[in-house]
Amino acid sequence: MTTFDDREKAYEKKFALDQDLKFRAEARRNKMLAEWAAAKLGILGDALGDYVKAVRRADLEEKGDDDVFRKIRKDFDEKGVPIQDGEIRQAMSEFLARAVTEIEASSDQS
Repeated sequence: MTTFDDREKAYEKKFALDQDLKFRAEARRNKMLAEWAAAKLGILGDALGDYVKAVRRADLEEKGDDDVFRKIRKDFDEKGVPIQDGEIRQAMSEFLARAVTEIEASSDQS
């Protein structure tokens, strides 16, 4: 095996790990975002679990974060919750950063 082959395999492995981290971080972010939004919407109990699932399903509609943003925005609008778009986007960003930190910390302990 050549150095080029070794390097190619290393890049492929890193890409796969990065994709796994991205998927897990976005799933964790969506859960945190759904719980944040649910608190503002007054969703409690069993309905909270259903809401988290609905937000996670919304993320499967298209690539990127816009599908999740639209779901949260629509829910706030329907309930008359006065939250600005920037606050939703900021929460999404903060929860993603927290999710990545948590995942990396848990993998460091393994």
